[in-house]
Amino acid sequence: MRTSPGADRSPGPGARAHHISVTYLHRLFSDEGASVGAWIRGQRLANARADLENPDLDPVPIHRIAEKWGFSSASVFSRAYRESYGVSPRDTRGERRTARPPAR
Repeated sequence: MRTSPGADRSPGPGARAHHISVTYLHRLFSDEGASVGAWIRGQRLANARADLENPDLDPVPIHRIAEKWGFSSASVFSRAYRESYGVSPRDTRGERRTARPPAR
């Protein structure tokens, strides 16, 4: 299962793509001690993090990146991001900007 901007972020499309029922998909995840929703949210956060670390996307405001990956508001995104990575989205972007290769 992959997540992409604008994609349906419910378990249904993933289950259909693998020709299994949503119930069975949930069972597979629960057997591993996880949930489908938590996995999807983790993928969305990882994609957002990649965007924040991409220097080509510096002009894109953080709230637009959050929207792109399906977060309902900047505050919801910021809380989820901080919970997952221990830093704010702004700090992630700032760390990358200040981490410069050494001068030769």
